[in-house]
Amino acid sequence: MTLDELRRHLDQLDRQLLQIIADRQATSREIARVKRATGYPTRDYARERDVIVGARTNAATIGVPPEVAETVIRLLIRSSLTTQERASVVAHGSGSGRRALVIGGAGKIGSWFTSFLGSQGFEVEVADPKAEGLGVKAIADWHDSPLTHDYIVVAAPLGATNTILQEIAQRRPRGVVFDLGSLKSPLRAGLNALSAAGVAVTSMHPMFGPNTELLSGRHVIFIDLGHAEALAQARALFAPTMAEQVVMGLDEHDRLIAYVLGLSHALNIAFFTALAESGEAAPRLVQLSSTTFDAQFDIASDVAAESPELYYEIQRLNDFGAESLNALARAVDAVRSAVFSGDQARFTALMQQGNEYVKGRRDSAARRV
Repeated sequence: MTLDELRRHLDQLDRQLLQIIADRQATSREIARVKRATGYPTRDYARERDVIVGARTNAATIGVPPEVAETVIRLLIRSSLTTQERASVVAHGSGSGRRALVIGGAGKIGSWFTSFLGSQGFEVEVADPKAEGLGVKAIADWHDSPLTHDYIVVAAPLGATNTILQEIAQRRPRGVVFDLGSLKSPLRAGLNALSAAGVAVTSMHPMFGPNTELLSGRHVIFIDLGHAEALAQARALFAPTMAEQVVMGLDEHDRLIAYVLGLSHALNIAFFTALAESGEAAPRLVQLSSTTFDAQFDIASDVAAESPELYYEIQRLNDFGAESLNALARAVDAVRSAVFSGDQARFTALMQQGNEYVKGRRDSAARRV
C-alpha cells in the first residue's frame, strides 16, 4: 500500500473507533436506566477493576502494550460514568416545578451551579450584572428580586458574600439559603444573621473546579449551622450524583481548609516564585526537567493562572490560615537546617516521617474505595 492508502486506511479505522465509542456511550445510557430501575448504584468498583484487568490481559495477547490499553479503558470508563451520572441527575432531580436564584451566577462556580440546578429541572434565575447572554432568566441586581425562590444560592466573591448574606437575612426569605464560599470565617456574621432571623440556612463548599464534569471521587462539604431541614435539602441536590458528601462545623472546615487549600496554594506560589526569582530561564529548566519537576511545574502553572484576589482571600481571611503558613515555614527551615548542617540522619527522618504520613493517607483512601 502507498503512504496515501495507508493514511486513508488509518482514517477509516479512526472513524470505526469513534463509532464504537458512540455505541459504548449509548450502552452506558441504557445501563444507567437499568441501574435506576433496579436501585443499583451508579459506580461499581469491582466491575471497573474486572474491565481494566481484562483489557490488560487481552491487550497482551494481541501485541498492544497493557499500559496503553488500561489508559484507554480508564478514559472510556470515566466517560461512561459521566454519562450515567448526568442521566441520574436528570432522572432523580427534584427541581421540577421549583425555583432557584443564583446570586453571582455568571461567575465560574456560579455558572456551574446554574447548569447543575437546571439539569435537575429547576427554573433557575441568575442575579449578576454579567448575566446577559447566559440563556437563562436573569436580572442585574439581586435586590430587585422578591426572593420567593425555593433555593437562594450565593456564589459571589468572598468579600461581597458576607454583606449579601446579612442583607438577605433582613428580608427573611422562605427558601433555603446557602453560599458556595471556599472559606467560612469571613461569612460568620452573615450566616449567624440568617440563623438569628429564622431563615433556613446552611453553607456549602464544592471541592472541585468549574470545569468538573464527573463528581465521582469529588467532595462536597456541607456546614451544619443548626438547621436540619436546610442541611438535608442542600444535601439532596447532590444525592443523584456520585459526589462524596462531608458534613462538618464552620471552624473545623476552615481549620482543615487552611491545609487543603492554603498550604497547597502557598507551596505552589513559593515554588514558582523561587523559579521566577532564580534568574534561570524557564525554557532551559524545561529542557533539563525530571518527572517530579514536570508534575510540580504543571500544578504550579495552574495555580499561577488562577485569580490572585481569590487566592489572597483564601490565605488572608481564614481565621486558621497562619497555622498552615507557619507549618510550611517550619518545614522549609527543617530541610534547610538538615542540609546546611550536614545532618543526614535528620534529613532521612524527615523523609521517613513524610512517607509514613503519605502511606497512611493512601491506605485510608483505599479503604474508602
